[in-house]
Amino acid sequence: MAVATTTITVRIPEVLRDEIESLAAAMGRNRQYVALEALRRYVAVESWQVARIGEGIRAADAGEFATDEEVEAVFTKYGSRAS
Repeated sequence: MAVATTTITVRIPEVLRDEIESLAAAMGRNRQYVALEALRRYVAVESWQVARIGEGIRAADAGEFATDEEVEAVFTKYGSRAS
């Protein structure tokens, strides 16, 4: 089953285009493959971060905060605060 595609136009610095071309050649792929893979990875990471931030905001809005004791325990475990 074919995946529907569309075209977007993005202006990038020439040096980045050259890097994409070099990477594609080294991989035996074309520029489209490299650019698409880069976009997929970026969107995956950013989507994950945005989702986790949203969860944190919802928890904070619900009043779900660490207690002072819990925060202090983390600082004690991993090192004290910078002075």
